Amino acid sequence: MKPLQGLKILDLTRVMAGPFCTALLADLGAEVIKLEPPQGDDYRHIGPFVHGESALFTLMNRGKQSLVLDLKDPAAQATAKAIALQCDVVVENFRPGVASRLGLGPELRDENPALIYASISGFGQSGPAAHLPAYDLVAQAMSGLMAATGEDGGAPLTVGESYGDLMAGLYASWAILAALHKRSNSGVGSTLDVAMFDALFSLLPTSHAVQFYTDAAPKRVGNRHPLSTPFGCFATADGQAVIAVLGDRQWSQLCTLIGHPEAASDPRFVTDAARTTHEPAVKSMIETWSRMLPTDQVVTALSAAGIPTAPIQTLEQAANSPHAQARGLVAELPHSSLGQAKTVGQPVRFDGEKPIATTSAPALGAD
Repeated sequence: MKPLQGLKILDLTRVMAGPFCTALLADLGAEVIKLEPPQGDDYRHIGPFVHGESALFTLMNRGKQSLVLDLKDPAAQATAKAIALQCDVVVENFRPGVASRLGLGPELRDENPALIYASISGFGQSGPAAHLPAYDLVAQAMSGLMAATGEDGGAPLTVGESYGDLMAGLYASWAILAALHKRSNSGVGSTLDVAMFDALFSLLPTSHAVQFYTDAAPKRVGNRHPLSTPFGCFATADGQAVIAVLGDRQWSQLCTLIGHPEAASDPRFVTDAARTTHEPAVKSMIETWSRMLPTDQVVTALSAAGIPTAPIQTLEQAANSPHAQARGLVAELPHSSLGQAKTVGQPVRFDGEKPIATTSAPALGAD
């Protein structure tokens, strides 16, 4: 039995944040009814495409049922409302106010107080920016994440994935489960307001520590940690390796390994803060050693000394690694037109098992 077996969800969402939320819940056994307009979720029309099927839509909508209703039609609105009132959870990511105008807003709880109603949006259901349209890039720009990301002295950079969408979806799934626990004790549902901006802003603890406790603005430092050293990427004879040292014991082990045991007691390097102040000298000392060796030998030597390290792998290398395969990170699910479709499901194991949806994304209106 999957953890959420028996839970019924009406999914009014499209694109990424909402569909990611409900895909996670579908993996855990929830029945997810995805309501789509006649033209389908916007993501059905965004590439890359394989035999006419959107890869992004396929990944974000595994394990769901597809129901087509044109919500411009009052009769369709009435049908959607009837379905919503039979569900445990409704998830939507319209602009604030749109769901209510369609008769599918949190007012549904007036008729079914046990309903859990989750709204996902760029800036939330209240506040001066609530009405603004938002995609992930907008949330990254406004949250402080972009300002803290980039090379030392360089321009702000976006993170290479849609983390505003993904984190809002993840927080929404977390909040829904918390609301279910509350309902199990009280019989009363909840109205949940999840904002991409809020989600990203909450996930910047290093920047928060700098800004709120040192009265300094977080600085862009590239591929190293802004507060700890050595903690970043280091050149090797044929590429780069990641070295992550945290604490005096690991620092001493690293100094011995690279042939500079005296550096462990050098006043410039005796604390993490001191090493960060003198980061260029630390980096130069390490790279004098690491540039003499290929990446695999650097990683092997560091690992043998108990120092956290890794090569920088491509996604293909990561997916095909023995560890990823042993953990079952990529699965194939039956798909109506593709036969089998690769997917990356939720990552948590329950009692040694990793729940995942039993089918890939549905055809438009298939259910």
